[in-house]
Amino acid sequence: MTATVAVGGLAGLLELAGPVGSAQLVISSFAAAIVVVTARGMVADLRAGLYGVDMLAVLAVSATVLVGEYWAALVVCLMLSGGEALEDYANGRARRELSNLLAAAPRVAHRAAPDGALTDVPVGDVSPGDKVWVRPGEVVPVDGVLLSEAAVLDESSLSGESLPVEHRRGDTVLSGSVNGGGAARVRATATAAGSQYQAIVELVKQAQASRAPFVRLADRVAVPFTVVALVLAGAAWALSGEAARFAEVLVVATPCPLIIAAPVAFMSGMSRAARKGIIVKSAGTLEQLSRVRTVAFDKTGTLTHGAPVVVEVRPAADLPADRFLALAAAVEQYSVHPLAAAVVRAAQERGLALPAARDAVEETAQGARATVCGHVVAVGRLGFVVAEEPAGVPTPGAGRSAVHVSVDGAYAGTLFLADELRAEARSTVASLHASGVRTTVMLTGDAAATARYVADAVGIDDVRAGLLPQDKVDAVRGLPDRPVMMVGDGVNDAPVLAVADVGMAMGARGSTAATETADAVVVRDDLARTVGAVRIGRRTVRVAWQAIGIGIALSGLLMVVAATGRLPALAGAWLQEGVDLACILWALLATRPGRDETPPGPPRTASDARAAEPPVPASSR
Repeated sequence: MTATVAVGGLAGLLELAGPVGSAQLVISSFAAAIVVVTARGMVADLRAGLYGVDMLAVLAVSATVLVGEYWAALVVCLMLSGGEALEDYANGRARRELSNLLAAAPRVAHRAAPDGALTDVPVGDVSPGDKVWVRPGEVVPVDGVLLSEAAVLDESSLSGESLPVEHRRGDTVLSGSVNGGGAARVRATATAAGSQYQAIVELVKQAQASRAPFVRLADRVAVPFTVVALVLAGAAWALSGEAARFAEVLVVATPCPLIIAAPVAFMSGMSRAARKGIIVKSAGTLEQLSRVRTVAFDKTGTLTHGAPVVVEVRPAADLPADRFLALAAAVEQYSVHPLAAAVVRAAQERGLALPAARDAVEETAQGARATVCGHVVAVGRLGFVVAEEPAGVPTPGAGRSAVHVSVDGAYAGTLFLADELRAEARSTVASLHASGVRTTVMLTGDAAATARYVADAVGIDDVRAGLLPQDKVDAVRGLPDRPVMMVGDGVNDAPVLAVADVGMAMGARGSTAATETADAVVVRDDLARTVGAVRIGRRTVRVAWQAIGIGIALSGLLMVVAATGRLPALAGAWLQEGVDLACILWALLATRPGRDETPPGPPRTASDARAAEPPVPASSR
């Protein structure tokens, strides 16, 4: 672009004070060089399968030079170079959020030695188990567990969450978070390469390097456009007998709007998704998201929280609830069963001191027994804790599992546990339907009764229960209404995420296998972001087509005017420059939500209370 402007300045001086024809010679020579360079690129594009790209521009420059409209030729050259500069600027603006994510990657960690001394080491030298300090304003270098009493972290670069997130001792903290409070101590649980932030960086690199099938389609739109332009230009020349009419039509027929609009729109859409905590691995995934007709969900860890919690403590007789829970937790702390961990966690959350227990024994699938404060306490199935079933034992009810407790062989009460639904599960399914998704499906290995209970609670249309990983793959392949998006989070979801038209992993909790095989990753543990992904995909494709349509309509109008002889080549060249700019600016609208869009869900923090949704049965002993 700079060279074009310089040639124009020199030609202007020659036009005013130089020899006759010198300005024309300089511009025509420069234009010929541009034609040669552009033609080489055009041939390379044709070999790559990008048909019609830049052909009209080459013909327009050549025709204007041949008919003596050399200033118009220079403007077309300026349009080509300026269009590239504008595209670079637009893409740079659209990539800003992705680039900021890459630039913020942590590089140094303050590792604590056994004697407490701190040493600055490259982040790659940190190993699991190392203790590191994160100073105020610094980035957490690796995934870990918070050892300090509390910390306030800015997780916006990971999730798009604008509010600081409060964490307590024992909470998991992710690399890439920014410490917004006092110095925090963290025990590393992964290397830098295996941490969440580095995984996101790799996804972003893939996203930046991608090219959507839709963009190639937009390139092919240039083929019929080129044919129409050549026919109209040839007809104008034939009917008028003026060769200049041919050049005037081609000047306003350059397909730059078609070439530029779609890539800018898609990069803008990917940038917006990143701000919302959704890493889309390829621009082609956005096109698929725009056409999704069926969404399939895993259950555990996706529609539910994936961990049982105590939802009710019901002691018998006059035994205080806290005393009852403390006795049960004292026994369960020696058990490895998931329900046992939930009971202990419930006691800790209430701040209860667990009494000492001895002679602890556990029977697989039955329960555990220990001596606590001189009493034999048993926790587990009813038949395990008491010899005979007493009257009045409460039943779990829908969506709950029961853990019974006895003291010295006498029934002492029941704890009810559940794997609760995510707060946003029902609204997410409803919003997907409202966004044009026709069918929602749940694929789970759980029993049919539990699966149906969850489906009814959240509004799922189709339920497939008792499935193994291969069964899920077969189910997705057999779904008729396509494209199909699969949402999951576990290792067993990796195969089905890979075969779905769009695989979306819940990356905040999900396994490495799931995030690697998925096409998009929700880096925040929020199911509602899936709705945002679908809406962003549809908005992006809609804006891309609108930008292309604007370019074709304006260029078509200018071609008709030029064919009548009322639009000189020089004026047409400047007007076409305005068409290019209009298309780019319209494509950038993909960075903003449309009028029909609503936020995918309320912001959530690590300290949020459990959702007040119907619970899901937790697995029993």
